[in-house]
Amino acid sequence: MLDQEPLQRVAIPCRQHRACHRQQGAIAVMAAGCLLLMLAVCGIALDIAQVYNRNMELQSLADAAALAAASQLDGTQQGVSNALDKARDVVEEGSKTLRVKYGATKVNWNDAAISFGRSAATDAEWSDAASAAQAAAGMLYARVDTRPLGDGYGLVSTVFMHVLAPQSGNAVLSARSVAGRSSVNVTPLAVCAMSPTDREGRSNPANGSTPANVELVEFGFRRGVSYDLMQLNSNGTTPAHFIVDPVTPPGVLGSAAHVTTSAVAPFVCSGTMAVGELTSGNVTVVRNFPLDELHGALNSRFGDYSSGLCTANGAPPDFNVRPYQYSSGVSWMSTPRSGQAAQSFSGNGKLQTIADPSPPPVAATAAAYGPLWAYARAVPFSAYRAGVPEPASGYTPFATNTWPALYGPGKPVASGYPSGSGTPYTSYGGSFFMAAPMASRPGVRQRRVLNVLLLRCPVVGAGLGQATVAGIGRFFMTVPATTTTLVAEFAGLASESVLGRHVELYR
Repeated sequence: MLDQEPLQRVAIPCRQHRACHRQQGAIAVMAAGCLLLMLAVCGIALDIAQVYNRNMELQSLADAAALAAASQLDGTQQGVSNALDKARDVVEEGSKTLRVKYGATKVNWNDAAISFGRSAATDAEWSDAASAAQAAAGMLYARVDTRPLGDGYGLVSTVFMHVLAPQSGNAVLSARSVAGRSSVNVTPLAVCAMSPTDREGRSNPANGSTPANVELVEFGFRRGVSYDLMQLNSNGTTPAHFIVDPVTPPGVLGSAAHVTTSAVAPFVCSGTMAVGELTSGNVTVVRNFPLDELHGALNSRFGDYSSGLCTANGAPPDFNVRPYQYSSGVSWMSTPRSGQAAQSFSGNGKLQTIADPSPPPVAATAAAYGPLWAYARAVPFSAYRAGVPEPASGYTPFATNTWPALYGPGKPVASGYPSGSGTPYTSYGGSFFMAAPMASRPGVRQRRVLNVLLLRCPVVGAGLGQATVAGIGRFFMTVPATTTTLVAEFAGLASESVLGRHVELYR
């Protein structure tokens, strides 16, 4: 019989074996090492998370302050002051909500944390608040840097990172943000300035016992007079009008693709351009605004969307869509009009109207002036003060009984014109008013006002080129545009500073 003893041996437990003791000791060391490594990784992750969170908090604070400040900038000293106040409020009060430094009572403001510029470009020049207030024109961008607020708000005391890499020390973080305009309420249409002078007095001839009146004229345009914008040229008798590149900033030559009818149509509908400002350099233009193709986009202001170029959401109608037709809708003038705009006149090598030369040409009859003062009233030159912005309510205008002196020798006469300082459009009543179509109500007040660039002509070249902006004119559409005419009443100059539409972050 075979020996069965080997099969009956009893296994010795591992805990009683010396080799097992050696193995269990190695595993314990490895486990401890792994545990320490895991703790280190978790600790570093916590440090990194703390650094990331603090950085995001500071960036949110800088973004909020920059946006708040930029929303107040309008090119005036008061605008800079308001921007400073807004940034301070956001940082000191908003920091409680943003939980900067994990629930710190508040962040103390320092004026050195904000600066102002005329461009969002990386190489732009930035001025402190005091300097910006002294040269506020064009200051439309705000930059906020959290470093001047103090290192304490950006200090993150790391634990594991400091232990593992003592040279790294604690992290001191900061954030910077730039905000400013992303669009302006200017239609991508330009015409020639009819005079190189921005504001001058016009001595109108006395008529009978009425004394002469000195009238404010701006770049050759008279407030309250209607012009066909397609029939003007200050340097020749051939019409000069232009498409403006709506997406290329000044000083840069744009692309021909930007000035095609299809590319420009949405901007004509909205009356805006996708740039922050327009006067810091030459703008890109191309001759001949295609009115035959884009008049429908302009007429969205009257609630007409039949062209299919615009929608009521992106291009709402005006609150008052009453067309003031010279043949039927000018009830405030006792003498019938002979045309929708002041009669065209070629004199002194210019394509202008009979209302422009001084003294007026013989052809300047009462009827030839067209409808007057539908939206804007003429104002005395004495109302203007150099360097002082026009009041929000406008200058004090002439009274209608001065018409014979202002528009002689035709002597047009007002009859039933709104009393006070109002105009037919602003009265919003009676025969002067028509509500927007039901489908697109309620409409937006002042939508019929086109902000149009006035260029220093002549503009060199027939193709894509650049032109200098003399100013921005406000023109009120008295009637819908046609394929050949765009009649609008001059309503004064617009300050680019108040035409900004949207404010956004740039970096």
